[in-house]
Order: sequence, then C-alpha cells, then structure tokens
Amino acid sequence: MTFVKQHPAQVNSLLHELLNAFPNSWGRDLPVNHSLPPVNIHENNEGFHLELNAPGRNKEDFKVKLEKDLLTISYEQKENETDPNYKTIRREFQYKGFKRSFSLDDQIQVDGIQAKYENGILKLFLPRIEKVVNNPKEISIS
Repeated sequence: MTFVKQHPAQVNSLLHELLNAFPNSWGRDLPVNHSLPPVNIHENNEGFHLELNAPGRNKEDFKVKLEKDLLTISYEQKENETDPNYKTIRREFQYKGFKRSFSLDDQIQVDGIQAKYENGILKLFLPRIEKVVNNPKEISIS
C-alpha cells in the first residue's frame, strides 16, 4: 500500500497544459513552466519524507492543508510592487502559484505531520502510526 499518490486532477491538469502548449511552441524553444514543482518521496521506519523543490519563495506563502485523506500543498505568488524607474529587459524565471495534492492512506499519523522550509526545499515528515505488536505469551495455570 502506498502512502501518497498524486491526485488525478493534477495529472490531468499537467497533461492539458502540455497538450495545449505543444502546437504553440512548435519550431520555438519550449517555454519553461514551473507551475508544478517536482517532489521526492522517501520512506524509512519512522515514516515518509516528502521534499518539494520550490526555491525563491517565502515559507509564509505556502499552505499545507489536510482534509480527510487528502494532503494539499499550495503556493500563491504575491504581487510585487514595481518601480517605474526600474525596467526589466529579460525575465527568465518566474514563480507561479501551484497546488499539489496527495492521497494519504491509513498508516499516517496525521496529528504528527511536520513541515519546514529550508534552502528552497519544502520538507514534510509524515510519521507512521505505530502498530501494536502482540507477542504470544504463555500464561501459567496455578
């Protein structure tokens, strides 16, 4: 049983973006689109570690929400005030808003989920529920 899986709506959205952008970009350099940041998921005995690559952002702009069994990570870009005396000649990197959702199964202890943002990586720790192990025990009769 996997602990997380990408929400189907996100896959459809990404496919839709790719298919719509393809004819427009034929014969030109493909535009860089970072609307869905890449995610690494690691597992160990204590739980799962989710790392979302999102450099250049502030931790206050992220929202991590858990509703039923759906973990949603989102980011909304705040408008930057522009100086009329400051003219941008070329802009190759942009930070667009995004929303990624993952379905959690019943082996995650939702009250223990932790998140931190450091060095451009949003890191979440999703601890496992400790399983009660029933060791067989012989009871003596007196």
